[in-house]
Amino acid sequence: MEHKHEQAPPANSGLTGGLLNIARNLLGLIINRIELASLELSEIGGNLIRFLVLFTLAAIALWFAVAFWTVLLVFLAWDSWGWKVLIAFGIFFSLLTVAIVLYARAILRQGKLSLPATMAELRKDRDALL
Repeated sequence: MEHKHEQAPPANSGLTGGLLNIARNLLGLIINRIELASLELSEIGGNLIRFLVLFTLAAIALWFAVAFWTVLLVFLAWDSWGWKVLIAFGIFFSLLTVAIVLYARAILRQGKLSLPATMAELRKDRDALL
């Protein structure tokens, strides 16, 4: 009777294999999230550049319109108001600037330039892992 010495698999091969599978899946998940973020960033980048170009052109056109209308109104009102017309326009444009800055801040707080799909997926991943 011959005794065959069969080697039993190491006790930790199942554990090691499982840990390797977890690491592989986690790496795949991280790569997937990076790809999603880069896709969203490229979309946001293109839209942001387009928005900035249009905003710059509109701001320049608006500046010329405001300058010419203001000069016309100062010219027409100088005889009756004198230098007070300059104070009135200064106050008006200061209040307008504050209103525009507050509106722009509200837009940023709404998350229009964020990564909604990526952040949602990352929250799901965090919740699943914890």
